[in-house]
Amino acid sequence: MTNFQTDPFSALEAKTEAQKLAFAPITFHTARTLRDLGILAVLDKAGQTGLNAQQISNQSGVSEYGVKVLLDMALSAHIVTWNSPNYIIAKLGYFLLHDGMTRANLDFTADVCYAGMMHLTEAIKEGTPAGLKELGDWPTIYEGLSRLPEQAKKSWFEFDHFYSDRSFPLLLEKVFAHKPKRIFDVGGNTGKWSLQCVNYDKDVEMTIIDLPQQIEVAMKNVADAGFAGRVKNHPTNMLDKTLQLPTGADAWWMSQFLDCFSPMEILSILQRVRKAMKLDAKVYILELFWDAQKYDAATLSLNATSLYFTCLANGNSRFYRSEDFLQIVEQAGFKVTQRTDNIGLGHTLLELEAV
Repeated sequence: MTNFQTDPFSALEAKTEAQKLAFAPITFHTARTLRDLGILAVLDKAGQTGLNAQQISNQSGVSEYGVKVLLDMALSAHIVTWNSPNYIIAKLGYFLLHDGMTRANLDFTADVCYAGMMHLTEAIKEGTPAGLKELGDWPTIYEGLSRLPEQAKKSWFEFDHFYSDRSFPLLLEKVFAHKPKRIFDVGGNTGKWSLQCVNYDKDVEMTIIDLPQQIEVAMKNVADAGFAGRVKNHPTNMLDKTLQLPTGADAWWMSQFLDCFSPMEILSILQRVRKAMKLDAKVYILELFWDAQKYDAATLSLNATSLYFTCLANGNSRFYRSEDFLQIVEQAGFKVTQRTDNIGLGHTLLELEAV
């Protein structure tokens, strides 16, 4: 990962990059439209020979004008190349078409974030998710996840699951190395992790702890999977300090959950878990830390997603720098007994014990 200590551009390069930023929304929609209208797919099939505008129009059903105006912008964005009179898909175009991470990120940005990000200045000034009104009337996005517009809901969950699901095999191995019999899945969302656990170990009992509206979704998924007898639930608001947490778990699990809160809220949640847990229980936190990534693309993705939290989710959370997060963990009365970086697509697993 780049250390960000030096300015990588000359003055001329910086001016060019500034123009790219100025027109970034147009470039974004060009890429998305080329994909969604099938133009990239047509060029992909044509290989390195490419096709001219009329041929692309005939095969895609897009007017020749539309093909040319989109692909000429795509030339400037290096999505395609040009060998007169043919357009040829470039590596960037290939990944826009075929790469799962790019698709998840692009759709999440388009369907969940794009309209709301117009309110980023307001969100920063006020400390509220000012852009959320573009999706619905809720205090935070979490109360509204089950009621998001259908396309936004689809893209939100595909984005969330794309990053979490690829970590499951190693995570299950680590958690069940201690043979827990009862696990609390805090912020269980749709119940995916709990279902992974009951499929992995025939004796484990799960309890999903989440907002009532999320519990409803999760328990339907649990019932549909045939595990209603082994997955229980505890509806609660983890920010309400007056509500008691359940007790008796061998392990507490929080996956991509604490990044949904401010530092003081994370501290409060961990302190409440510390108070409710058995002294010999394990606490597992699965997070994405932007400074623990191997690749610059991952760091960029996480820092960009932090601004989704700012503008649409709740106005005060983010993907954290690991050292900032670990200070909160220590302040809450925990010590890290094991840290595993680079799980799946860049997750870090923290195994905690009470001090």
